[in-house]
Amino acid sequence: MSETAQADPVPAAAPEAAPLLEVRDIGKYFGSVIALQGVSTQVAPGQVCCVLGDNGAGKSTLIKILSGVHQQDTGEYLIDGEPIRLANPRAALDRGIATVYQDLAMVPLMPIWRNFFLGSEPTKGRGPLRRLDVAKARDITRRELAGMGIDIRDPDQPVGTLSGGERQSVAIARAVHFGARVLILDEPTSALGVKQAGVVLRYIAQARDRGLAVVFITHNPHHAYPVGDRFVLLKRGRSLGDFAKSEVGLPELTRLMAGGAELEELSHELEREPQA
Repeated sequence: MSETAQADPVPAAAPEAAPLLEVRDIGKYFGSVIALQGVSTQVAPGQVCCVLGDNGAGKSTLIKILSGVHQQDTGEYLIDGEPIRLANPRAALDRGIATVYQDLAMVPLMPIWRNFFLGSEPTKGRGPLRRLDVAKARDITRRELAGMGIDIRDPDQPVGTLSGGERQSVAIARAVHFGARVLILDEPTSALGVKQAGVVLRYIAQARDRGLAVVFITHNPHHAYPVGDRFVLLKRGRSLGDFAKSEVGLPELTRLMAGGAELEELSHELEREPQA
């Protein structure tokens, strides 16, 4: 190459996706009780934001604000960069914010396809001849679950015969089918064994890879870290930090979650005295 030849310019890094959901210094009070104070984080399409904390940390209050059950008393809640105040859960759904709670809102004795739709079943015919389109409902259920990597044996089997992880996966696929852009998951792995928790984490990754913004509420850093892009730690309603994955490793996340200095002090108390 001649001395005057120019090297090819280095391509600029792709800009990071803008947050789809963001909260800034969110606070909520019930009388004199501080349920949540000064909590900030964000999640973009194709990302997972993990909210970690023990019981009483404020996770449930944050979920209820994000899903429209409560309104924040302080701070800002933004969707697509626009400040909003959600009047109710219907307003959240209209914005594409779907919440999957621990109880899953399923009817165990009903078939999988009925639980997939729950009041929004497809119909055919008009007027007095309108009736449920069972074949279409079954086909959509099977197709949507397959798109999430879920292979069901029979869409007519009662949903109560599924494992806990499989029921979580049906709820996640249902939210995706009905247009969720933000998926809020309330402790989806808390009552599951190791294998079933792994099943749910795989479906969370599937939702992320389909471009959804996922808010994953959990008390288990070992479940959060493999799928998470951001981590918010809550303790007694306050934030201990909002970290990108590049800023915190699993050991540090676990230490913060466990209480750090408090855990070290407890371990000293529990140690046996050396035997003579």
